[in-house]
Amino acid sequence: MLAGMLLLAGCRGEKKQEAKDAPSQMEEVIAVHDEVMPEMKTIANLVAELKPLADSTGQDSQYAVAMQDLQAAHQSMMDWMQGFGNRFDHEEIMKGKALSQEKQAWLAEEQEKVEAMRNQVLGSIERAREVLEEAREGADRE
Repeated sequence: MLAGMLLLAGCRGEKKQEAKDAPSQMEEVIAVHDEVMPEMKTIANLVAELKPLADSTGQDSQYAVAMQDLQAAHQSMMDWMQGFGNRFDHEEIMKGKALSQEKQAWLAEEQEKVEAMRNQVLGSIERAREVLEEAREGADRE
């Protein structure tokens, strides 16, 4: 009986530790931002590569479309950061300050938004790289 109680108490302690070790929803949202933020430089570099191709082939070319997608993804990141910063203060974001029910609902919305923004950023980068690779292959054939 005593062994059973010790086992049960040990399990409860492990669950508390797991809960403490599990990232909070705020930490998850910030982690997505932190994953995507370095890609802003990638976007700038790809736009710089695409611009001469887009300028020489026209506004409806695959190069111009890829460039516009990258620029829209960059703007999406900037818009998300501004909106997020308007909803939450430094203490809530960085120090784990408790959120009101309203802000907890906002955080759920922001998690969806940041994930959509990540998909937009990473997708636009992937498509731009594919377009540039096709251009390089075409130039190699000539």
